[in-house]
Amino acid sequence: MFRVHSASPADAVEEAYFRIHRERMADMPVHNEALSVEAVDFQRWQGHWLGVVVTSWHMSLLLLPGQEAGWQSVGDNRRRFVEFPAGDLAFLGSEEPELGEFQSCALFAGMGRFANQNEAVLTARASLMALLKPFTEAAPAAKQAARQPSLSRRRFFGLRG
Repeated sequence: MFRVHSASPADAVEEAYFRIHRERMADMPVHNEALSVEAVDFQRWQGHWLGVVVTSWHMSLLLLPGQEAGWQSVGDNRRRFVEFPAGDLAFLGSEEPELGEFQSCALFAGMGRFANQNEAVLTARASLMALLKPFTEAAPAAKQAARQPSLSRRRFFGLRG
């Protein structure tokens, strides 16, 4: 179901992920009880919405359609690479009733490393800022590594650490 979000989808993201927590994740032993669902810094990016969702079980970049033009549908659990100033990242297609079609890229699969919500949100913000900063401003070793064709999560965090 394709839906254009004319305003920030942050509230809809939180609604969807609170529901996912209740319906699909509640009995899973992967939660950091110090964390909750929070949509972080959703902003316009190339006509669409880009932000981070923090949950007790994972943290992901989300990309949601902000207009029909330029949106690339990929289908559920299908992957596409998205080019950012810092490099290319793989996003998976998904769909939820509150959001319609969207795409996500996991930043952290386990959230045990975070002591509290504030620490997770600050990490989400720093990750988003690093993603949108061109590698031309990075150190010489990072510039050399940036010439590689795609950017894995491990390389992204290793270079931006």
